[in-house]
Amino acid sequence: MQDLAQLAGVSISTISRALNDHPLISSRTKQRIWALAHAHDYPFRASMPIAPIGSEGSIVIVTPQTRGRPLPLSHPFFLELLACIGEAARSHDCDFTVSHLSPVSYDDLFVASTTSRANGTIFLGQGYLHESFNRLADQGIAFVVWGAELPEQRYRSIGSDNFSGGKRATDHLIRLGRRRIAFLGGTDPEAQQRCRGYIGALERADIDFDNKRVATVEFELDQADAAVSHMIESGVSFDAIVASSDLIALGAIQALQRSGQTIPDDVAVVGYDDMLLSRLSTPKLTTIRQDTGQAGRLLVSSVLNSQSEHKSVRLPTELIIRGSCGA
Repeated sequence: MQDLAQLAGVSISTISRALNDHPLISSRTKQRIWALAHAHDYPFRASMPIAPIGSEGSIVIVTPQTRGRPLPLSHPFFLELLACIGEAARSHDCDFTVSHLSPVSYDDLFVASTTSRANGTIFLGQGYLHESFNRLADQGIAFVVWGAELPEQRYRSIGSDNFSGGKRATDHLIRLGRRRIAFLGGTDPEAQQRCRGYIGALERADIDFDNKRVATVEFELDQADAAVSHMIESGVSFDAIVASSDLIALGAIQALQRSGQTIPDDVAVVGYDDMLLSRLSTPKLTTIRQDTGQAGRLLVSSVLNSQSEHKSVRLPTELIIRGSCGA
């Protein structure tokens, strides 16, 4: 530190504060001192900031474990959501880090949200940790969850109106004259709410609910392909599919086309998310759009202003009509 102080022409205390990102030191001075430290192989301590210094804040992004494994960061929807979070963070001159942690318990959540210098933590999904998140909120820790709003929730979540989205997708198919509508979705809270919207639309249209037309499919293309193939081979009759994600819808289309069925003439398909892939498929996918841009802005502002009172937010959904429904 004495050598750095001589090189930079400042005191040793200024060097110490700059290396620890102290707010009393200007960003320009911090950047100059860190550059000198790197150039002269200064032995950085583990407690020093990892992200570029001089930013207005920092955020950690964590993906809780679901179904016994971490959420794949390569999932197209979450890549798009991460991009929107990044753009929102950039607009606040804020850095963000995607953590390697994948919590499975309250203790894991506590560690993920308290062992960094970040302003707060964004969790991408609840997994099955709803009660653990309630406990975390009781500790006054700054965090927000991308996901569903659940009963007796004490933490803030940002997510789409899943019930309305599922109902809107099903209503559209009913208006097109489809009566044997299948649903593909997982066991996560968001998919379950979308399924309730699907059931609500059937009830309102006086269409009998048939459990054989509902398949448990997590957010994976291959699982959707296998589930639809099984329904076809089992003789389950359906003329439309509501999928709880675009990736599931694309897997369903893959199975339908392989079986020789025409989309949308034989089977109409509606997805959920409006990912870029939905605009590139053949046929282009009718889907329920989630506003990931607004979601990113709300998630970032929530953790950067954690002292304010925040309620959970349900973002409105929009039906995007393309070729997979024929109207």
